[in-house]
Amino acid sequence: MSSAVEASTNMSSSLFPTSSAGPLLDAGTPPVSYPPRPVVLVIDDELGVRESLRVILKEDFEVLDAADGAAGLDIIRSRRVDVALLDVRMPGEPGPAVLPRILALSESIAVILITAVPHVRTAVEAIKGGAYDYVIKPFDVDEILALVRQAAQQRVLEREVLYLRSELDRAHGFDELVGRHPSMVRLYELIAQVAQTHATVLITAESGTGKELVARAIHRQSARRAQPFVAVNLAAIPDTLLESELFGHEKGAFTGAHSRKPGKFELAHGGTLFLDEVGSLRVELQAKLLRALQEREVERLGGTRTIPVDVRVIAASNIDLREATRTRTFREDLFYRLNVVPLSVPPLRARKDDIPLLVDHFARKYSREFKKDVRGISRSALPALQAYSWPGNVRELENIIERSVALATHPVLQMEDLPLELALHEKGPGRGDREPAALTLKEARDRFEQAYVLRALEREDWNQSRAARRLGVHRNTLIARLAAWGIRPRDRGAAAPRAPLGDQATPGSSGLA
Repeated sequence: MSSAVEASTNMSSSLFPTSSAGPLLDAGTPPVSYPPRPVVLVIDDELGVRESLRVILKEDFEVLDAADGAAGLDIIRSRRVDVALLDVRMPGEPGPAVLPRILALSESIAVILITAVPHVRTAVEAIKGGAYDYVIKPFDVDEILALVRQAAQQRVLEREVLYLRSELDRAHGFDELVGRHPSMVRLYELIAQVAQTHATVLITAESGTGKELVARAIHRQSARRAQPFVAVNLAAIPDTLLESELFGHEKGAFTGAHSRKPGKFELAHGGTLFLDEVGSLRVELQAKLLRALQEREVERLGGTRTIPVDVRVIAASNIDLREATRTRTFREDLFYRLNVVPLSVPPLRARKDDIPLLVDHFARKYSREFKKDVRGISRSALPALQAYSWPGNVRELENIIERSVALATHPVLQMEDLPLELALHEKGPGRGDREPAALTLKEARDRFEQAYVLRALEREDWNQSRAARRLGVHRNTLIARLAAWGIRPRDRGAAAPRAPLGDQATPGSSGLA
């Protein structure tokens, strides 16, 4: 046991991200009332197991223990628990019977089943029933530590997201920002902070990441929330009309100006003006925008007097404006005027762990819109979505899910509902490179083969024998290919986040021939 203690004490004490605004949660500090350490509850009838786990986990967690399910449920009713380690075989109610009662008390608890006797069917049923994972005694010290830390981190990040989202007023569109990735949690935190000021904000992000959603979230949490939010896509307005759109015009200012028209600055008075794609603004208008920001007044086209305006400006760009100032395509003084509070929205490829959440969000959104009973996506289809590089970011993902829901004929989206090109994706370099890396013929063939096999399995409800007959190959060949791809057979509509157990196969063939 001394080696177990040494292993646990040598692990990093910080479970959760920190920021310049202060630590979110710190698991490495002494046990004080704030911030609280994650709480682990060990439910096992063997005293030796309970004591061993206490020694392993006590450096990073507050550890509670119970000898049976009833005692464990009493603890959960009386206090917060983040992770429960639940023995499968105990006197009285067995672990699988206690599991749904734990989740009924608190769905946020991550339940990890532990047992000395591995039964694949019991494990699969427990995972389906909501267990976070399943480990077998005797377990490796590093493995159990890593698993508990991962489960605890997920639970705390979920609570952090829920808190920040509540602070950002869900009723006003913040629900559209979906994600639990640490970079998104940090973004939620910055939105909440900057919303309390009147500072100008510059959002830099790729197209399709949700820059306008961020701007709307800032507006809804600011003191200007009851005033207008006016969004302008500067790249979508012809140059000849842009000055009139931003600053307005007087009657007779130009041919066709039959009446006075207020500009976007005037329309946003008292509220927020969102200038999207500000990098596309031509240099002459950049000077006029700079004056409006500095003097807080505008002059209509063809007018002779200035009009005071009180607006909070949030600008966004999908190009590097700092680099644009070096090439003199963007004014340096305007850049510094806009870049008071810089925000960055991560591209989807940098937070692929959020793809299942986004898919679920969009599936529910469009199932309501199209009045269809689509409840989610099968686990077998997720690898294709997570392997794709998403050059169009969240907007591209939303479009694919919208199309899939519109054409779906069953409650769970399958591999066959997704565009075939997802199977032939190119893992090219990031945005800004001239072109993505080309696939070799072997890579393209392998990816097409994987997609084709998965669709055959979907059609046969993951019955390997029937799928093999459909494909014209031997069942052992199919099993070998699935193992080589790291795919384990699962139920058709399963949606558990982790599925460590399943039929094991040994690769024995290099192709479906």
